[in-house]
Amino acid sequence: MQKLIKLLQQKQFSFIKRLQKAFPPSEVFLVGGIIRDVILNRQSKDYDFVVRQVPINRLQAWLKKQGWMDLVGKNFGVLKFLPHNAQPITHNQQPTEPFDIALPRTEHAFDTGGYRDFKVQSDAKLPIEKDLGRRDFTINALAYDIKNKKLIDLFGGLKDIKDKRIKTVGKPEQRFREDYSRMLRALRFACQLEFKIEPKTWQAIKKLMKNINNKNGGDYIVPRETIAKEMAKAFTANPARAFGLFDSSGATKALMPEMLKMKGCPQPKNFHSEGDVWKHTLICLKNLETTAFKKEFGKEKNSPELIFALVIHDLGKPYTIEKLDRLRFNNHDAVGADMGESIMKRLKISSAGVDVDKAAWLARKHMIVTHTKKSPMKKTTLEKYFFNELLPGRDLLKVTYADIMATIPPNGRPDFTEYRSLKKQISKLKGLTRRKINLPPEILDGDEIMKKFKLSPGPKIGELKNLLREEQLKGNIKTKKQAYALLKKEGRT
Repeated sequence: MQKLIKLLQQKQFSFIKRLQKAFPPSEVFLVGGIIRDVILNRQSKDYDFVVRQVPINRLQAWLKKQGWMDLVGKNFGVLKFLPHNAQPITHNQQPTEPFDIALPRTEHAFDTGGYRDFKVQSDAKLPIEKDLGRRDFTINALAYDIKNKKLIDLFGGLKDIKDKRIKTVGKPEQRFREDYSRMLRALRFACQLEFKIEPKTWQAIKKLMKNINNKNGGDYIVPRETIAKEMAKAFTANPARAFGLFDSSGATKALMPEMLKMKGCPQPKNFHSEGDVWKHTLICLKNLETTAFKKEFGKEKNSPELIFALVIHDLGKPYTIEKLDRLRFNNHDAVGADMGESIMKRLKISSAGVDVDKAAWLARKHMIVTHTKKSPMKKTTLEKYFFNELLPGRDLLKVTYADIMATIPPNGRPDFTEYRSLKKQISKLKGLTRRKINLPPEILDGDEIMKKFKLSPGPKIGELKNLLREEQLKGNIKTKKQAYALLKKEGRT
């Protein structure tokens, strides 16, 4: 209670007192997930208010005078509002975003499982209890009566927060049939909050998850963009738990059935005593939270591209397996990257802010240390992968490290020899850098080469530039004169 009172004393919420003064009968409630997050001391930037006893047209006109306002839900009375005096909200240092201000409303589903298939009724006179009764989970069905400084908890949300439990408001099947995306929201909250899903809610999820791909009139009832948002939030919050929950709930089978072939796909025991490809992938994701991984890379937040790359990095193994002299998975890195990219595009993961191309590139290159065991990587390749702002070189190191950690030989000690060799090669090149990322510019450009040796444009110019760049990065040439001499000596011109 005190946390909420203190929070609402900030300047940007002073409009509430002015609203109550302008409309004496009005009642204003802070509602939903923000109350849960304040109680849990979690970062949050979603501030939702419900206003009673003020008609929507009068509320809209008044808010326009108080700051920026936009009507986003004409049919169900939802306004976006940011007061003139908005400052960064100090609750856990989150930036200010527009508040949602709505009239209390009820929702009546057409029983198709799509949030758009609702008849929504907003009513300024509707009791707040009716509004709370339409919400998805008890931990989100809380309201704080600002005038009376009273917390309203009709469905045991406070106890469920205390017990770290996700439970629907009312009957689980009914709540999920109203909107099937709520099943994925439950998985997401379980990952974000580290809560368990109560048994009846969990059973309903497993029973109904097959409906996540239902269509109505040719369109998906649950938009792929909604699925992408929930998936991205779940996997970035807790990658290993999301991987497990999506599987055990049936979401993986419904949305990414290609993944299931990793289960039971054997691996050479002299390299992979940890088990099949599925278990190896799970261990990779767990490794992101280990002390060893954080010691290697610090406590920086892992990118969603890195996480999705690890999810798909060995997807190609069950599709390329050959049992010859030993188990072989030729080209599995490229095959898995292509399949994973197809899955991510099918689910529109990019709409959730994930760079699908980068995630697929990371998966495609995850065998980099294995492919360079016999000879050091070319300096120009090192430059391209690890000194190029357009490619996620640091994430490639993370993928490689997490993969090696999960590649456990019978002695239980992963072999980091080639990884350390790669890091050493990168470190040597870093001695040449003038800035944080970029290496020194090329000694000669294409025009200079063509002019000096009277050559025409074509592929050969690119070959000569690559030759010079490799020798430059090795430290063998440092001046234009040396570069011209090398090309003449090599007889390449």
